[in-house]
Amino acid sequence: MAADDFARLRAARQRDPASIATALQARTRRPLVSDDGRLFIVAADHPARGALGVRANPLAMANRYDLLQRLALALSRPGVDGVLGTPDVIEDLALLGALDGKIAVGSMNRGGLRGAAFEMDDRFTGYDVDSMMSSGLDAAKLLVRVNLQDHATAGILENTANAVTQSARAGLPIMLEPFMSEWVGGRIANDLSTDAVITSVAIASGLGASSAYTWLKLPVVAEMERVMEATTLPTLLLGGDSDADPDETYASWASALALPGVHGLVVGRTLLYPHDDDVEQAVDIAAALVHGR
Repeated sequence: MAADDFARLRAARQRDPASIATALQARTRRPLVSDDGRLFIVAADHPARGALGVRANPLAMANRYDLLQRLALALSRPGVDGVLGTPDVIEDLALLGALDGKIAVGSMNRGGLRGAAFEMDDRFTGYDVDSMMSSGLDAAKLLVRVNLQDHATAGILENTANAVTQSARAGLPIMLEPFMSEWVGGRIANDLSTDAVITSVAIASGLGASSAYTWLKLPVVAEMERVMEATTLPTLLLGGDSDADPDETYASWASALALPGVHGLVVGRTLLYPHDDDVEQAVDIAAALVHGR
């Protein structure tokens, strides 16, 4: 992306906001699942939750132009199937022409801001089913944090169930990212033990009036084979902690990708802001793991 591309992007937003819908409708679409049945999605919905940090830099994702450059580079690489984002990110990429032939996944609930006293009250402040359908998006995504000690969880589960039901009625695939969570030192921490992840899978799988269009988006944890025995739903793997050693991360992904029911990866900061800042190499390694190239 060049300076002129961003100048046109700003001009479109200022002078011709209707061009956003036009760009979304005009983009070349593809089936959600391609011939090999695998999906590699780059995630970029972190900023809407106020989560801008990567490792030691608390504002690594704050520069929108830098983020868009990294996303455009990732989307240009072979084997990258699409992107997950909030409306602002998806619309920027559509105006830049970066979504042609790619999967666009809309992020729905981003109201539980990181570190907030209301973090568990995870309101739907992004896409809804109607807006994703009218924008021609290919799938939806929800975070489902289940905190048995916090009354806000009841509302989260109800809202999630309603979104799953609406998505199924619209024929829109929806990816649920469940965790068993708790308050630790004034912050929400996710329990990544095998048993906790299995429990979260059981709860999420039963949400909504139909699970026909439900996918799962799960962390890679110990005894991942036990986790995958807990569901028949198609599953994508979460990218994991960007602080981890890259070789260990890739090895854990490779092992989990070989399990029945696992169909790919959804990764964000780990690949967009790698340790050596070589986005192209990091994305290519992950693409090879997913698609076997």
